[in-house]
Amino acid sequence: MTDTPTTHVAVLVGSLRAGSVNRRIAEILRDESPAGVTLDIVDGLDQIPFYNEDLDGPDGAGAPATARALRDRVASADRVLAVTPEYNGTMPAVLNNAIDWLSRPYGAGAIVGKPFGVIGATPTPYGGKWAHGDTARSAGIAGALVVEDVTVSQSAIDVDPTTDAEVRTKLLDALARLTEFTPAVTAA
Repeated sequence: MTDTPTTHVAVLVGSLRAGSVNRRIAEILRDESPAGVTLDIVDGLDQIPFYNEDLDGPDGAGAPATARALRDRVASADRVLAVTPEYNGTMPAVLNNAIDWLSRPYGAGAIVGKPFGVIGATPTPYGGKWAHGDTARSAGIAGALVVEDVTVSQSAIDVDPTTDAEVRTKLLDALARLTEFTPAVTAA
């Protein structure tokens, strides 16, 4: 009998509200993830202070315990998935702050080289696409390998993304694309 390798996905939820639709989407994906895939919803993003290099230091040695825990969880993951709403046309501050901490120390942050996807739902016609674009851009600048075809920006105006079978399939397909993603190898 052979062991099936497990793909570990760290999930960063942009909404802090316990009953938020994006939190529920993350939980659904965790509970319905395919065999060989484990989702780790990283809680406590609201406990991490705003990024400040004076706290962190140039090598990350001075980072507060909450920031170190975030870095450790993401560093130990194979993939990162942001599940986020849109606040005032962009990503929530708590998600932006998490990416800031994960981007440091410069060039060696926990997010560097990690395949990264963005999904989410909002009660707007565009489903949060501006927030998802900003999240992908920020993660890419931080060094993540943004997997563009994972992005799902789901409007929650006329459909409940947590109960609609078609939407759930779309979200699970996005998770599958993220976990199956293989970075292109380029010749040096």
